[in-house]
Amino acid sequence: MIDICCNLTHTALASQSAQVLERARQAGVEAMIVTASDVEDSAAAVALAQQHPGYLWASVGNHPHHADQWNNTSYATLKELASQAQVVAIGETGLDYYRNLSAPETQQVVFEQQIALAIETDLPLFMHQRDAHKSFIEILKPYRKHITNAVVHCFTGNRAMLKDYLDLDLYIGVTGWICDDRRAQDLRDAIIAIPDDRLLLETDAPYLIPRSLGKQFYNKPNEPAYLLHIAQDIAQRRKVSTTDLIEQTINNSYNFYGKAIMADR
Repeated sequence: MIDICCNLTHTALASQSAQVLERARQAGVEAMIVTASDVEDSAAAVALAQQHPGYLWASVGNHPHHADQWNNTSYATLKELASQAQVVAIGETGLDYYRNLSAPETQQVVFEQQIALAIETDLPLFMHQRDAHKSFIEILKPYRKHITNAVVHCFTGNRAMLKDYLDLDLYIGVTGWICDDRRAQDLRDAIIAIPDDRLLLETDAPYLIPRSLGKQFYNKPNEPAYLLHIAQDIAQRRKVSTTDLIEQTINNSYNFYGKAIMADR
């Protein structure tokens, strides 16, 4: 399996990095993308990936929560980091109007800046969207034909939103959200409509631990080792074998990231 989003530099996981990686290996995770949340975190993600060549890769970007940290050096710094061999995507970027930890107008500017960076570096775009679907589509659509590949990560939406994404030829990342009986109905309805060649797996660790693991896990950080649990849930709902689903999503990951993560397979 390939986990396309794990926040391994997060304090909940960084202090036990060796154990987290070993548990992931034992669970069958053969590669992970360390996702960045801001410019400083991007440098940390690259450094961590460099310590585990052929197993960890990195994205570099500025999450919409931290859009107000963007300044006149951020683009150049991320561009320099993106030149490192371990970097396979730009992001996490996008829009989040649910919390508005940064002003929507600022989020929009920073999102467009990172779209431009993905185009300039010819790297895939790793995107976040929450409660901002209309603005997200309006901003992304004019640029889409210039972007190599793009994924909406942690998709939790309905079929109408899914159609908008597929119309833009986006990949769809699915997390342990699907394992949550409290709030996953839209996703569970939409999961069967995601084309086989557009589905990607992710944990978004340490967030979104699959609740179906049981109450004893509720207050624990999520880990890449639980990716198999997510894959099994998705496979059951799509009425395919877990083996076939995993093989398909591995191939999708290689198609999304290109040759960068294929060299050591």
